Amino acid sequence: MLVEMNLDEAILRLIAEREIGDQAVLQQLLEAEGQAPSQSTLSRRLKKLGILKVGGRYQRAPATPAVMPERPRVTILEAPPNLLVIRTAPGFAPVLALALDKERELPGLAGTVAGDDTIFVAVTDPALLRDVRAAVERLLSLGA
Repeated sequence: MLVEMNLDEAILRLIAEREIGDQAVLQQLLEAEGQAPSQSTLSRRLKKLGILKVGGRYQRAPATPAVMPERPRVTILEAPPNLLVIRTAPGFAPVLALALDKERELPGLAGTVAGDDTIFVAVTDPALLRDVRAAVERLLSLGA
């Protein structure tokens, strides 16, 4: 790990100090400093460090701010006597179903079955269907 860190530091320093437009040149400069990465190792390190060839020379890519994914739209349908059907964006149903299953504030929830974009929520007592739906809606609106 220390070798990788020293190699990373050397790469960053060299591309900051010089205009390097070729991996072979960078590899020679590193070898002159006692580092001996193979071409494939050097390529992997450049990628890991976010170094791109821009305008004919290697340079670190500018940092981009992390973008939070947009909250998916969710619809809830009642399927009496004791089932809710939740529809969401593809890929979100398993995570949402797990969160519902772990939620302690959902009395009456028997369990969930999730596909890719649909969750079936089983309610223990048909009389609790609307209460469970209201609780699910409250949970989904948290952090909105």
